[in-house]
Amino acid sequence: MKLAKLHDGPEIFHTIQGEGISAGLPATFVRASRCNLHCRWCDTDYTWNFIGTPWPHDHDSRPGYAKFDKAAVTLDLAPETIAALIRERPPRRVVFTGGEPLLQQEAWLEIIRLLRADGSSWIFETETNGTRLPLAEFDAAIDQFNVSPKLSHSGVAESLRLVPDALRHFAATGKAWFKFVASSPADLGEIDAIVATHALPTERILLMPEGRTAAELDRHAAFLAQACIDRGWRFSDRLHVRIWGDQRGV
Repeated sequence: MKLAKLHDGPEIFHTIQGEGISAGLPATFVRASRCNLHCRWCDTDYTWNFIGTPWPHDHDSRPGYAKFDKAAVTLDLAPETIAALIRERPPRRVVFTGGEPLLQQEAWLEIIRLLRADGSSWIFETETNGTRLPLAEFDAAIDQFNVSPKLSHSGVAESLRLVPDALRHFAATGKAWFKFVASSPADLGEIDAIVATHALPTERILLMPEGRTAAELDRHAAFLAQACIDRGWRFSDRLHVRIWGDQRGV
């Protein structure tokens, strides 16, 4: 299984969930490498923006920024090894993140089987961009889907980032929460259209401010909180940013 590399090992770490409906709960995160979308502002670009790929990124103009050496930022580990590393950490809530986790569903299923075999009360969340249909067995094994459909400011074509069959499926599961990152009235208009077009359940929509610092989050928070009040949506902060800033592995 392909995981993102952090320091000398895989990007597996325990912290608190910083976003969404589970915010504040202790969790172990496992970050997959590879993504089927290539958002120009992505903060985990080391999972897909490899040397030789054509996709642009907002950091291209930053001095010293360069595409990543795939071999240097990826580890290939067996599910048994990954399960053992997860089991070493105290939380029994596990978040599969990425990249796009649904590109490696069979491997995740094996990890879930291995962990649940010990009799502990494991809870599994999957963070996804909502463009891939889950396998029936994966769908049944996951407790919560954190679906984050991408907007036009991602730079990704609508036909790639909005897949009606997948969004319809997630909405029907009763396990999915739909999280949108926004910073402007234009973003809100786009989200309104997506919610209406794809019949996403209003009570399961979360709105989160864009930002990698507390100051950036605060710039948009009041505006977005009012939008949540007006629409009956839920506001989501980014607790990990407020506590640790823009750091990996926390």
